[in-house]
Amino acid sequence: MTAPGPGGDTADDTADQEAVAERRLHPVTPFRRAWAPVAVLVGWAAHDPNGAQAQLTRLTTTMLLTGLAVLVPTAALYGFLSWWFTHFSVTGTELRIRTGLLFRRTAHIRLERIQAVDVTRPLLARVAGVAKLRIDVVGADKKDELAFLGEREARALRAELLARAAGFAPDAAREVGEAPARELLRVPPRALALSVLLTGAPWATLLAALVVPSLLWLATHNLWTVLATGLPLLSAAGATSAGRFVAEYDWTVGDSPDGLRIDHGLLDRTHETVPPGRVQTVRVVEPLLWRRLGWVRVQLDVAGSANSVLVPVAPRAVAESVVARVLPGVTVPASLSRPPRRAAGCLPVWWRGHGLAVTDTVFAARHGLLRRRLSLVPHAKVQSVRLTQGPWKRLWRLADVHVDTGAGRTVTARLRPAGRAAALLLSQADRSRTGRRTSRPDRWMT
Repeated sequence: MTAPGPGGDTADDTADQEAVAERRLHPVTPFRRAWAPVAVLVGWAAHDPNGAQAQLTRLTTTMLLTGLAVLVPTAALYGFLSWWFTHFSVTGTELRIRTGLLFRRTAHIRLERIQAVDVTRPLLARVAGVAKLRIDVVGADKKDELAFLGEREARALRAELLARAAGFAPDAAREVGEAPARELLRVPPRALALSVLLTGAPWATLLAALVVPSLLWLATHNLWTVLATGLPLLSAAGATSAGRFVAEYDWTVGDSPDGLRIDHGLLDRTHETVPPGRVQTVRVVEPLLWRRLGWVRVQLDVAGSANSVLVPVAPRAVAESVVARVLPGVTVPASLSRPPRRAAGCLPVWWRGHGLAVTDTVFAARHGLLRRRLSLVPHAKVQSVRLTQGPWKRLWRLADVHVDTGAGRTVTARLRPAGRAAALLLSQADRSRTGRRTSRPDRWMT
């Protein structure tokens, strides 16, 4: 046992307090934060453009120069002070982040509650050689971040935090370094570009950009109305396609002891981690135009995290091998049972898109006829099971079974025979209890 130190504190606590060394962010950070006062003025101008224009017309050249002479030093001083009063430190049990110029805020992030640490490098940050560290904590709606750190420091701190979250001692955590990763998947740019072109959403937006302005021209014969409607729709069609290509460019998935690592981005590079044991639901999406090529898209629901894409596009066999890594022991069901033919009375034609399969490891439900979505929920991640049956479905002797997960999402097996749905409700509750008892602990680097 450890003997108590002076004042009742243990020797470990004293050593922990002595070991704490506060650090500042990278010196580039003040330049980023100096934009805050300028952003306030831009926000005011965007909120009241007429008032801003009227104020600008009243200003003389001397007044503008005087305003700039005041604004620039003020912005620079704000950026410097906000950087000067921001510190972070890693203690024996937590990561502390102290911020605030006028109102102080200290975030105490327990190391065992950390579930992911992501490194992002926006374009200008890459030029400056810095990176942003985003910490994903269990139960927190918003990620805490350290922006910016030097790239080498950011990766070293990330590795230390992950090692500490896994239970390594402080000295050992610094020596462990970043765990090695084995590449599982890399999406070629050509395949990504083709997948974007074969997605229905951009084409639907483009069709709307052609049809809606034409109808408005026939109805109003007003060129400004047509332009005001058509140009935003055209911009949205282009931004949807180009934005997805830029964000998912050079998508790489690697397997490491601390989870699946995802690197992607053409302009802004992002290094994310899918933490083991935190994945609540996996969705295998199959758009209509992808089926001839055998491609699928894999999405995730992670408790307390915004990570939503695991594989942007890949052959089904490759995508299923990645799913097997994020859900150990789970196999994507090859066949699913359809609703009975009488389900057409509740949902004509589209009833064929629904399906269900329950294995020893997952509850799998599919919906969608043109764009199929197969949702996989491990039994251990099921929080509750519900059965619903409205008057019309009661008439056709059908019911829906809903499975709720820890990520606040619901997976529904629709249009099931009423008797089988009631039996499924009870059996799924038993599978969930058994799954939680036998599931492995959510630990890293095991």
